[in-house]
Amino acid sequence: MNRLLSTLVVLLVLAGRAHAADLKGALRATGRMMLDGNAPRDVTSSGMTRDATDLVFSLLASGEGRYTADRWQLVGRYDGGVRKYLLFASEDVLVQAAALEGSLALGESLGVGVEGRAKDRRGGGRAYSDLAASAFVEYAPDARLSLRLRAGAHRFLYRQDFSASFGGPEVGLLARYRIDRRHAVSVSGEYGTRRYAISRRPPPEVDVPWTGRREDGSLLASVGYSYKGPLALGVTYSFQENSSNSFGESVQRHRLSANAGVRLPAKLMLLAQGSLGLNRYPDRVYFSPDIILLEDDEAQNSLSLKLVRPLGEHVDVELSYALYNTRMPRNDLSYFRQVAGVGLTWRL
Repeated sequence: MNRLLSTLVVLLVLAGRAHAADLKGALRATGRMMLDGNAPRDVTSSGMTRDATDLVFSLLASGEGRYTADRWQLVGRYDGGVRKYLLFASEDVLVQAAALEGSLALGESLGVGVEGRAKDRRGGGRAYSDLAASAFVEYAPDARLSLRLRAGAHRFLYRQDFSASFGGPEVGLLARYRIDRRHAVSVSGEYGTRRYAISRRPPPEVDVPWTGRREDGSLLASVGYSYKGPLALGVTYSFQENSSNSFGESVQRHRLSANAGVRLPAKLMLLAQGSLGLNRYPDRVYFSPDIILLEDDEAQNSLSLKLVRPLGEHVDVELSYALYNTRMPRNDLSYFRQVAGVGLTWRL
């Protein structure tokens, strides 16, 4: 993480001093004050209520740099965020993420490279580190089509419950095709094997202990469409399957998500994002810890709205609202959370 961050800082400093067309950089910082209706992210049963509303302050900062030479390119990005609750101090979190990619052109349409990413979350009862590195081959015969094939390794460390930590190889494919200047489609897929440090769990009907470690196969496939015009629109369907040799660890997830942006009068911009999800458990139960890797994935169904207005060349003010909901009818449990806030963004 420190090496990635150091490299990115160098890129940003150079970008700020240089005027060459092949060197670019950007900085962004957002401060928000929000009202969280379910600060501890409680899952409740029917008829149960709890006053879990809290005031929260957050600060997000990001920077990116890109350097392009004759035949090679270096790209770096860093994101950091801190969230402080007024009453539920146990939910305070610090999240950092960094990514670095270097590529070399072998001709007009072929290139190779390496990429690495790291994400670290501390606090909030869900502390983890997520690390990945891979090599890739990219083919782009023209401005419309691009294909990328990658292979690498993935390591996930969950401090709250080490039984959820894993490591293993991964392969992935990404294809993008621009139909015209407004319409584009994309297809992606990745597969990885995950090896855990714990023994696999036998089904309830098995009396004798099972031998061997838990091993999973993780499959993710998605298809997306985007439109750029008076209305910016994106729609994505994804399917994720985790197939495990350990009882109660397998799951299949279907997810349909969409985002849109439109300009309104008075220099206003309205941004909307929503998702619908459906989960299926082949063993009819699910014993794995509920790991939240991304804020958008904390619930099967979600909706967020953001109203943005520039106050100047580098400052925006925003109003935001988000809703997250999950229902589990088999055990009469549900998850519901609303968050509303106001914020300021500075960008350079």
